[in-house]
Order: sequence, then structure tokens, then C-alpha cells
Amino acid sequence: ETFFSWTLKNQISVLVIDISANGQRTSTEDVNVLLFIHILTMFPNLRYLNFGPSSIWYQQLSYDAQLSTIISSSLLELHVCLPDLIDCLYLLDGCFNQLRTLHVNITFTMSSNSTINNKEKLPNLRFFSLRSDWDTDCYDKLIVPLLNRMLNLEELNLFLQVTGRQKFVDSEDLKKNIIDHMSRLNKFKFSICSTIQLDNELDFPSNENIQKTFRDFKANQIISYVDYFPKARQGQCHIYSYPYKSKNYYKITNSFPGGLFEFVRDISLYDERPFEHEFFLRISRSFPYMEKLTLINRKQQNNKQCRKSKNQNFSIITYPHLIQLDLHKTHKDYHRQFLFDITTCLPDNVRVCMDYRLTKKVTHNFRRNITRNNCSKLSYVFFYYKSEFPEHLKDYFPRARIP
Repeated sequence: ETFFSWTLKNQISVLVIDISANGQRTSTEDVNVLLFIHILTMFPNLRYLNFGPSSIWYQQLSYDAQLSTIISSSLLELHVCLPDLIDCLYLLDGCFNQLRTLHVNITFTMSSNSTINNKEKLPNLRFFSLRSDWDTDCYDKLIVPLLNRMLNLEELNLFLQVTGRQKFVDSEDLKKNIIDHMSRLNKFKFSICSTIQLDNELDFPSNENIQKTFRDFKANQIISYVDYFPKARQGQCHIYSYPYKSKNYYKITNSFPGGLFEFVRDISLYDERPFEHEFFLRISRSFPYMEKLTLINRKQQNNKQCRKSKNQNFSIITYPHLIQLDLHKTHKDYHRQFLFDITTCLPDNVRVCMDYRLTKKVTHNFRRNITRNNCSKLSYVFFYYKSEFPEHLKDYFPRARIP
């Protein structure tokens, strides 16, 4: 080793690793672990490490037995993408005893099966961010105990989808299980969507009940709304601090209170009640930079007057930044909602997933003029429940690749 390389390695204190797989999925977990270990051993004075800032599947770092042998006494800030919360517990099991800031994004599962010690305090940690788009039933078993170890935490970000509880997560829960254990906490940003099963006829809290619990909550503006889905026998409560800074907002229902969400790029809509045209208008205004939209609703729309005549006085909805649209779990009315050019004006080069049977009906076997304009803009169409395609299908989707 030359003096120059030795000096360079000892001088590097900030490092960002952005892994590119060119869109091809490969088995990279072992490679990522080896790379992670190599970085920590090569740069002894590293203070800041962002391992995979894009937080996508091929940048995840899965726990490996080799990691337990790594100890870094210099690293102060770590950003990492992990497949499971268990991997986070391993990383906090004495590997980084000087860590002050930790950002964790869970990419796949949030399992609760663990024998690792989740009690030892983490007195040096000042900032912790935990994000996951996946449902987890380990909120009480793992997440709350993990947070209780961070007795000197000053700032906390929690973005979770919680299941497996008998009660919604509300302000009383947050105070009792989290905030009261953090005397130095001064910033708390969160978005927690909790789902419960409606297994009996007990009285369940209303939106007003949930909102009242936040009256004395010392934080930014708190938004909450509650929905009950009789067919699925589930209840859902979404609570979040506003302004909302996450890039994702999932499970939006008709109860959505509105607002402006300039950071959000990916949303999903779900309800057992129909979504009307006015609802989609609110969504387009609340999420002006939305790029990905997933819709799940099997209920037909009630108000369809807007489609009967082009002379109706209503707003044509635009989604100027939309890149990906998924309609395959919807009633045919929502295929109409997005394909009719008198209700929606899609941008160019949108990638769409649709139900072939419903699309065929809505487009009159791919010959209808009112749907032709939006269909001609699509760059990729994936059909579920597809059968043999007619020869003129390609003419109806002239830009689209149709696998």
C-alpha cells in the first residue's frame, strides 16, 4: 500500500454508495454485505455512510453473520436499506456504538420472529428514521421496544403500516409507548396507518374520537381519519403529521381530508365505496407531482352524468407527471374514468396495467373514439386476464409495448 492510498483512505469521512443494476434483478445480497464490510474496514475514519440512497431492492443490505464481527467506533450517521426489521436489530447490537443518526428503510418484510437482544440502551442515538411500505404485525413486539432503547433521542420519523392489533394506533398509544420514554424528543414526524379486524360487534372509535386524542399533542398539525370496510371486516385509521414529507401515501379512501402533498410521488387508493369524478379531481390537486397511481375499488360509480355528453360542465382531470397507472383491480367504471378523454387527459408515455376483459368492453373492442386519444398515449400496457388479441389492437395502442 502506498503512502498516498493510505492517506486517502484515512482522510475519507463521507461516502455515498449508489448501486446500479440496470433494471436487472440479480442475487446481490451477499455482494452488498461484503461491500459494506469492506467499506467499514477500508475507511477507519468514516463518519457518514449512505449505502443505497435510492432505497430499491438491489441496494438492500441483509444481515449476515460476518456483520456481527464488524465494529465501527467512528461512524456517526448511517443511511441503509434493509429487507427486514430484524436486520436493523442486528446492526444496533453493538456494531456502531457511536452512531448518532440512523435512517432505515425496510424494503420487504417486517417480521416479529427474533431472539436478538432488544433491550440494551442506545444512549448516543439522537435521530432515528424508520420507514416501511409493508404491513407489519411487530409494532408492539419489536418496534416499540426498539424505540424505548433510544432514551436520548431528539428527533424521530416513523412511517409505518401496522396490523395485528386490537386497537388503532392513536395519540394515547404514541404518548404512552413512545414519547414518554424520550424526555429529549423535540421533533416527531410520522405517518401510521393501522388496520384492525372487525371480529365482533363492539363499538369502534370514530374519526372524531381519534382526533380528540390529539388535542394536547405537542407536534405539528395532526391529521387523522377512520374508515370501516364491512365486506373486508376491517377498520383502518390513518394518522400523520402535516406537512407531510414522505414520497408515498397509500390506502387513500373517500375520507381523505385533502391538503397539499408536494413531496408525494406514489399513491394508492382503496375503498368499498365508489370513487366519483370529484374525488379524482381532489386527488390530482392534492398530489400535483404524483408519478405512480394504484387503484383498488370494485364498486361502480354512482354519478356518471359527466360521461353522457361532451357538453357537460365539469373539469377534465390531468395528471401531468403520471408515469405508471394500475387499474387491474377495479370496476370497469374506473377504466372509463381514466380512458375517456372527456374525463381524463393522460400525459404521454404512461405505463398502464388493466383488466383486458373490462378494457375490451369500455373501448368497444378497441374501436371507440372517446377512448382512442388516451390509449394512443400509452407506452406500455400489461393486460390481466388476457385472451387472444385482435389484429387491430396494435393500431389502437400505436406507441405501446404489449407483452
